[in-house]
Amino acid sequence: MARDPETIEREIEKARNALATTLDQLGTKANPQRLADTAKNSVRAKLDEPKVKYPLIGAAVLIGVLLLRKLLK
Repeated sequence: MARDPETIEREIEKARNALATTLDQLGTKANPQRLADTAKNSVRAKLDEPKVKYPLIGAAVLIGVLLLRKLLK
């Protein structure tokens, strides 16, 4: 059963547009700058949580005090 050439061309164009849309979406998802921004925002959000933030501050102060003691001895 032969198909109409115009129908075949429309199907090819439809498939081409779908492929272009998919490639655009993949390009957006795999953008290195976007991935870096997402990771940076995730880390910042985690560090802003009090249960993470205050122990880190305490550890930094402790390290600072130990360094000062070592330097002043």
